[in-house]
Amino acid sequence: MLYGRAAEQAQVDRLLANARSGRSGVLVVRGQPGIGKTALLGHLTEQAAGVRVLHGVGIESEAELPYAALHLLLRSELDRIDMLPEAQAAALQGALGLGAAAPENRFLVGLAVLSLLAEVAGDGALLCLIDDAQWFDQASIDALVFVARRLDAEGIALVFAGREEFRPQGLPELWLDGVDRDAAIALLAESTRDLAPKVRDRVLDEAGGNPLALIELPSTLTAEQQAGQLNPFTTIPVANRVQEAFQQQIRALPDTAQALLAVLAADDTGDLGIVLRAAESFSAELTDLEAAEQAKLVTVNGAVVTFRHPLIRAAAYQNMPLTSRLVVRRALAGVLDGDEHADRRAWHLAAATTTPDEDVARELELAAERARTRSGYAAMAAAYERAAEVTPDAAKRSVRLAAAAVAASDAGQPIRAGSLADRASEEIQDPSALAHLTQVRAHREFEQGSPAAAGELIIAGAERVAPLDAERAAYLLVEAVRCAWYASDPGLAERAARLLRTLPEIGSPLVSGALGLAALVNGDLKDAVTLMRELVLAPDLSALRVPGMLFVAQLCAPIGRYGQGEAAAARVEAECRAHDMGGWLAIAVETRLQAQMLMGRYREAVTELEEIIPMVGDLGQRNGAVVLTASLALARGELGDEQGCRTAAAAVFEQAGTRGLRVAEAAAMAVLGRLELALGRPEASLEILERISAANALFFAPDRIEAAVRAREPERAREPLAYYLNWAAGVGVPSADAVALRCRALVENDEGLYEEAMRAHEQGGQPHEQARTRLLYGEWLRRARKRAAARAQLRAALETFDRLGMALWAERARTELRATGDVPAAPRQADDPLSVLTTQERQVVRLAAAGASNRDIAAQLYLSPRTVGYHLYKAFPKLGVSSRAELAAIAT
Repeated sequence: MLYGRAAEQAQVDRLLANARSGRSGVLVVRGQPGIGKTALLGHLTEQAAGVRVLHGVGIESEAELPYAALHLLLRSELDRIDMLPEAQAAALQGALGLGAAAPENRFLVGLAVLSLLAEVAGDGALLCLIDDAQWFDQASIDALVFVARRLDAEGIALVFAGREEFRPQGLPELWLDGVDRDAAIALLAESTRDLAPKVRDRVLDEAGGNPLALIELPSTLTAEQQAGQLNPFTTIPVANRVQEAFQQQIRALPDTAQALLAVLAADDTGDLGIVLRAAESFSAELTDLEAAEQAKLVTVNGAVVTFRHPLIRAAAYQNMPLTSRLVVRRALAGVLDGDEHADRRAWHLAAATTTPDEDVARELELAAERARTRSGYAAMAAAYERAAEVTPDAAKRSVRLAAAAVAASDAGQPIRAGSLADRASEEIQDPSALAHLTQVRAHREFEQGSPAAAGELIIAGAERVAPLDAERAAYLLVEAVRCAWYASDPGLAERAARLLRTLPEIGSPLVSGALGLAALVNGDLKDAVTLMRELVLAPDLSALRVPGMLFVAQLCAPIGRYGQGEAAAARVEAECRAHDMGGWLAIAVETRLQAQMLMGRYREAVTELEEIIPMVGDLGQRNGAVVLTASLALARGELGDEQGCRTAAAAVFEQAGTRGLRVAEAAAMAVLGRLELALGRPEASLEILERISAANALFFAPDRIEAAVRAREPERAREPLAYYLNWAAGVGVPSADAVALRCRALVENDEGLYEEAMRAHEQGGQPHEQARTRLLYGEWLRRARKRAAARAQLRAALETFDRLGMALWAERARTELRATGDVPAAPRQADDPLSVLTTQERQVVRLAAAGASNRDIAAQLYLSPRTVGYHLYKAFPKLGVSSRAELAAIAT
């Protein structure tokens, strides 16, 4: 029975009831040690009749072993892994050490866990309980939080319980305070009736409503203290006092039993045979375990031994003096033989080591590399860090710190990564380690600080690397130019470019692309286009790695190759997802979606942006999320969501200025300028757009030209027109030519140029730009009193705007049509039959209409197959269809 927890019980009971009805839910229960988290999980277990229950408990000594906690949680269900899609099964088996090392992919492991839990739930419900979550290894927590954020219709109740420091972002939380005085009195009365009134009151005061303290503190008192004859307490924290109470119970046991409990506390295999073999060093045996069980310190169930409470484990380990704890660790390392225990052996050796030891450092280094094969980047970082700490040689220590820093960065921990990098010696001479340290420090600065400062760090690092390895220095400087672009910093771009020119020829086309981007930042349009074209149109780019291919994809837009840029970015994105390269994923998605929007596919973009921005935040890429939010502002504005556009733009302004994200800031400003233009307010549009430099407003220059002409100030269009015409002539693609001709037609008031623009659009592949040209041409024809011709252009523009969902532009076309005497149809939802669906339903339906199975859709959208089926079940009646076969006619 729980005292004083009626509200908390009701909350978790609702979670379980929802799971029984097919609705998943998540809750994080937090509080200090002994406050009742474990008891609340026990209540849930008691209420879960007929529901499958999985229960995992964190163990502090396993906190650095990747996926160790996940293995313990899922061990009863491992035979179901073969039921998962092949790629997911391979990833999960590799992560848990059950098969060959799978490709490094945290997302795929998380998706596999989601699919496995949904499989376990079946058509019923599943209760998944995570106790002492603060001691779960980071890889396991990452996978389970990934699952928690994607639960929907699987019938899974997932509850984490952890101490104050366990705080995963974005999950609902229940904070446990102490129970009230009445509940505390009832609980204390149940645990003991032999306390003098003043001692009872003192216990109540000292416990502060902590249930475990109320139960355990009286047991530490002598008969005289219980009777009130002696002062029972000193002033120390409740958690420490409860742990001392447990230590007193442990010290009442024979020395050999105390030693066996210390071994059990340090062990993380759960294997009683291993514990007993290691305890032989202390002459302990099975009868000592029986003594601990009789003292109610442990529970024995067959070959499984567990401590009654997590604080007892801590008390048992801390009860031994330091020298004995070192012996315990060495004893465990000595009996953990075989490859399956190699990581545990390495960590026990490390815990037993008090002086530098290269042999132990090498064992930890091997453990780090094994963690890499399971995408356990946090564990990899920890192993490399500990290896560095016990490395005798200073140079080798810095190399291992560099490896730890890179792993932490890959794990999405830029602050920790930067801290590790800062500990490395400044005298390091290894070019690979130097480059890694530079990248990590710059990545921390790029995501947590500003791109300009990140670029400065890279240039400083490249100057040191260049004499040792020109190729590595060149790749660093390419990144410095990219930082300069995001920061809109001409000085930084020029310094990086100047250093690049001094390096020996390395045969990489990335250098010409970087020089081109630097020229663009500095306003040298001619050289910029020429050099960027040299990279993008290079005959063979297959040798480029992910960062290089992403750079190619990014440079496609500034030279007008939008389709090529989308395809290249999609390939990079797939590679990032397949190999868990989270540091590059946000930029790959950003690049692909920007290319989609440049081709008028705003609906697709806004759906994905709303999905990806929280995930990028999960990866710790705060600045990446800001840049993507600028793209979201554009998509919402073009789709007629004025308030959504302004809200997203405001979010960008709030972050971009202080972080030095000048490109994102300029993009958000340009978006608002375009929004004002679409709303028919050219003067306001022009005022906004003129604040943006030409290099940052390349794709919005036509808006500025149109705003100036519509505001009857054509002279203010001359500068952006000259810039845009030079760019269009340099890139030499039909889509750019068409818009350039439209801009000239506007400024020169020339019908012939409108006709040329329309012909160029036929080859361009930008339907939204063609519709805008038709709109402007129709307006010109109406003013020239050519109403029939005007109607033809305006109707075509309206049809395209409606089809693309560009509501504000469509309304402008309707207004013009009315002015010609036409009566345009009202906005038609039929042009977007999927508008009745939620964002996720729309994604699921589009993929189902293309023929993807539920499992395929689940894999692509990081959902469970059961949730995919639920979304289709909800979408069918909304769309008026009864089968997947009917979807193709309305959703493709």
